[in-house]
Amino acid sequence: MRVFQKFFVASMFMWAIPIAILYAFNHNMLPGASNLSPYSVTLVSGFLAVISVNVVIAFYIYLAMREPADKHEPDPKFVAEAKASINQPTGDAQQSSQAVKKEQ
Repeated sequence: MRVFQKFFVASMFMWAIPIAILYAFNHNMLPGASNLSPYSVTLVSGFLAVISVNVVIAFYIYLAMREPADKHEPDPKFVAEAKASINQPTGDAQQSSQAVKKEQ
């Protein structure tokens, strides 16, 4: 549940922060933004919005790397079924290999 919470919060920040930056620049809420040309406002606000998304992604990766690895144990039943399915031959694979042999 905690992983989902972190993902949700990071997703909301990735959406809200760039919108807030663009809004603040376009409505002259930041000091010095009113002195810039419209072209410069667009470039600077877009650049800062992209940078903010990358900062949020980096922070999310940092939080994910800090998660304790021993806390996540795979379900033994799932692992056993996965290993069994890997070792079990499928009919499609045999048919396709027979078709390749016929072509040769």
